[in-house]
Formats: sequence, C-alpha cells, structure tokens
Amino acid sequence: MADTFHYVFPAIRGIQAGREYYVSMCPLRLIPRIFLFDEEELTAELRAQRTLNKARVPEMARYMTDHRDSYVFSAITASVDADLVFEPEGGQEQNLGTLRIPMTGTFIINDGQHRRAAIEMALRQRPEMGHETIAVVFFSDIGLARSQQMFADLNRYAIRPSTSISILYDHRDDAAELTRRLVAEALPFRDLVETERNNLSLRSRRLFTFSAIYHATNALLSECEPEDMDAALTVARAFWETVASHLPEWEQVRRGRIASSEVRQDLIHSHGVVLHAFGKVGATLLREDPDGWRERLTVLAEIDWSRSNPVWAGRAVVRGKLSKATQNVTLTANYIKQQLGLALSAEDRRVEDSLHRNLHDAA
Repeated sequence: MADTFHYVFPAIRGIQAGREYYVSMCPLRLIPRIFLFDEEELTAELRAQRTLNKARVPEMARYMTDHRDSYVFSAITASVDADLVFEPEGGQEQNLGTLRIPMTGTFIINDGQHRRAAIEMALRQRPEMGHETIAVVFFSDIGLARSQQMFADLNRYAIRPSTSISILYDHRDDAAELTRRLVAEALPFRDLVETERNNLSLRSRRLFTFSAIYHATNALLSECEPEDMDAALTVARAFWETVASHLPEWEQVRRGRIASSEVRQDLIHSHGVVLHAFGKVGATLLREDPDGWRERLTVLAEIDWSRSNPVWAGRAVVRGKLSKATQNVTLTANYIKQQLGLALSAEDRRVEDSLHRNLHDAA
C-alpha cells in the first residue's frame, strides 16, 4: 500500500557516483522532529556514526544563541530508508523541484548529529529561531545498508584546522584580535610568525607560531585588566620587546644573520613551552614589580637556553623532546622565576616538589 503522508521539501537534485541525492533547506524547528537520535533505540548496525558527545552540545547551542546574527552551521547529511520521489519543475531534465519523503521512512544522520542536538537545545531557549533554516543533503538508502560506509567516507579526509589558523580567523575573540595586532606591530615578531600551522618545519623561516604567541600573551595579561585593547597591546608589546632585547638570536633571525631552524634546533627560547612560561613569569612581574619589571628581565640574557642544558630535563624537555604540557610550562616558568628572584606560589611549589621526587626516584 502506497504511503499516504509525505514530508515535502523544495529541493535541488544532484548526482554522485551515478546515484541521485537531494539538497533542501529545512526549517530548524523540524530538525528535532524528523531526525531522531536516540542511541538506545538504534541497533548496533545503525550506530555506525560516532557516539554523541553530550559535553559538546551545550557549547554549540550557546554558540547559536549568543551569536544570533552571525552563527554558521554547515549542512546535515542524512540517509533515508525509503523511496524518495523527486518532482522536477518544468520537465524531467530539470534539477529544481519538489522532494517527497514518506513519513514512514527512517532518517539516520551520517554527518551532523551534534549540530542536530545543538539545534534542539537552542530552540528550547530561543524558539523564535525555529523559522531559520539549515541545508540538508538527503540520500535514499533502502535498508540503510550504505549508512556506515557513508559515515566513514564523509569523515575519511576531514582534517581539523590548526589552532593557529583557527585563532587567526576568529574575530569574536578579543585575545585573537590582540595577537593579530601584536604580531603586526611588535618588532620581535614581525615577519617571524607562522600563522597557518601549529608546528614549524625544518625549512621554515619562521621562528614562532601564532598559537604560541596567543597562549603566551593570554598568560601574560591574565592577572591584569587593561582598560581597553590599546592599553593591553601597549603592555604586551612592551613586555615582548623587552624580552627580545635580552635574547639576541631572535633579532639575528629576523635580520637573516642566522637560520631560524638553527635557533629552534639548538635553543629553546622560541618554542611554545618557553613562550608560555615567559607569559606566566611576566604576569607575576607585572603584579609584584610594576615599576621595575624591565630591569629584572635582564637576567634572561644570563640563562643558558641550550636544549642540551641539563636544567631543562623534566621541565621543558621530556625524553628528548620539548613538551607544552601544563606542568612543563609551570616547571619552566618556575626556573625562570627563581633566576629572577621571584617567589613560587603554593601551586608552583607543589609542581616543583613533584619534579624533584620524580628525579630522586629515577636516580
């Protein structure tokens, strides 16, 4: 018996691998109704997609509701266990028309289950968003035999963008804007910052990554509250230019006198863990010695920044490699603080004591 009731969508027909698929705009209010996602009701075969990470959903919903005028969600891709009927406008060769989907069909999301859950949560808070739309790509998949392979194929070549470029392109984050201006205006960073990648290749002429400067500057300003962006930029620029004045290799790389790869290979002071440590030390200096912090940084020129220096073992260097882990940033900052005559906090001391215990046990 033919199905009597259908969902009806205006749609565009396309072809991939010889099979028709359809793209439509679906009102947000319909998304939770037609795309059910109850893992307990799905058989193991249909749970080919990843398990829903419920911790991500509130953050995504807040993104929608907090940025009503600028949020962006990409299309949801779904398989439908039913015969889809496409009625072209003006003739069978036309690809613009109406898509009819039997209400008895089962919808399985191949890509976009977190978007679907976030939409449902956002609509509870802002039901007026229900009239807005999201693109949906429909595939007919009788028996849903291809749903697992579709999920695998859709995610096979998906690569998460680097932290550096994600921050660079984030115009809602004031700290990202500050870092963009800092990189453009502060002499130590000019022409030496990799903005697209989290790591520098051996052939790269850059000395720093954008993400490393971002995290380090956030740490620097974490304990002070400049009045505005310009004030924050003034503080950050003054700090990094003072640090650079005691690390001559940075300027030598900028002037092309030595290769950046040589500095990165032999010394540690341009790497993310040390930059972050500089930021933490700077925050303490700005708080405890707001008038004399510049003079105290002269000690940086006396520190042996060689990767081979045994003092960095277990601090910045772990099993021969630099580590950006939180405890390694703290341990690196601890050593710099001690050289500058700064007292360690209770948390700093706890991490420091743990290092000494580990070194003693290893011995």
